[in-house]
Amino acid sequence: MTGRILLFGTGAFATRIACDIAATARHPVRLILAGRDRDRLAWLVTACRARAATFGTRVETELAVADLSSAEAVAPVIAAARPDVVVQAASVQTSAVIARSGDAWSRLVAEGGLSATAVFQALLSARVGRAMTQVAPRAQLVNCCFPDVVNGMLAALDLPVVCGIGNVGILSSAFAGALGPGKDVRVLAHYGTIGAWRRPPGDRGAFTPPRVWLDGSEIPDVHARFAEVQLTPEPAIEVSGSATVPLLVAMATADTTLRAHAPGALGLPGGYPVRWSDGALALDLPPGLTRDEAVAWNRAFEERNGLLISPEGRVTYTGLLRERLATVSPALAEGFDLRDLEAMHVEMAALRERLQAEGA
Repeated sequence: MTGRILLFGTGAFATRIACDIAATARHPVRLILAGRDRDRLAWLVTACRARAATFGTRVETELAVADLSSAEAVAPVIAAARPDVVVQAASVQTSAVIARSGDAWSRLVAEGGLSATAVFQALLSARVGRAMTQVAPRAQLVNCCFPDVVNGMLAALDLPVVCGIGNVGILSSAFAGALGPGKDVRVLAHYGTIGAWRRPPGDRGAFTPPRVWLDGSEIPDVHARFAEVQLTPEPAIEVSGSATVPLLVAMATADTTLRAHAPGALGLPGGYPVRWSDGALALDLPPGLTRDEAVAWNRAFEERNGLLISPEGRVTYTGLLRERLATVSPALAEGFDLRDLEAMHVEMAALRERLQAEGA
């Protein structure tokens, strides 16, 4: 069976995902690359075909010019692609904001946290998800845009999100690489735990570490055990882009079982060890850790500072993020109903534009 993967986005992250699929897929895959820039798409198709030829994979790549301005505009692209998996990596907020400084918006994100960008990260993924419910209800949606938080927003909108890419995958892959082959490594990690490894080993103590199990036993001092692991201050796409590629291929192809790590799995906050089997994703937690405990551990980060989603779909900002938002827009700091996401994006974009015009 040839699996069909539709990938939205032509930026650095989407490029890494596409190129890694082309080079590593162990099953036949038809990869459809979708975006607005035909010239960029043509180059990515050429690059993916070249990599498939170099590495001897059975990945066929084609392009689809796509407009994500609305669910109605994107639905025909999804219908024509007939995907098993839709990977949504296009965003109206670049991930480079984590390493940027010099304006009031970047300062708000740095001080208040990445949940300040959640509206921007959710916008296009919600449009893609709505289109999928219309024309591809059986396809799996993998959201690459801040999935630790945004996937909960998508799930609250009853959109078919199964998981994300990155974050917990960065740490689980880096830790497994440091330990060497043959180890059973399971990691519970909120995106807020990653920042420690962007700093020198001696400057990580203020960060809450992820929880890590090695061959079924929890490691007591994660910072010490993985002191040699070092991430770049920029988005770690060299790792995050590849971490979930085997899972994407497994989702798209038949009779494949795979263990992996994924953020926003099943619309839950934070990141988890997962297992794909019999056409469904499930948490693959270590012995002794319950689902409720794992979810509560991840959710606690957003309770302290970030963004929470009520069962009714109400978004609430918390902690320092709420305080910082209140100083620049008291109305936005009060939160919003997810049904108003499109309107909230307009308001948040106006705030971002105003703050970006303000220097440090």
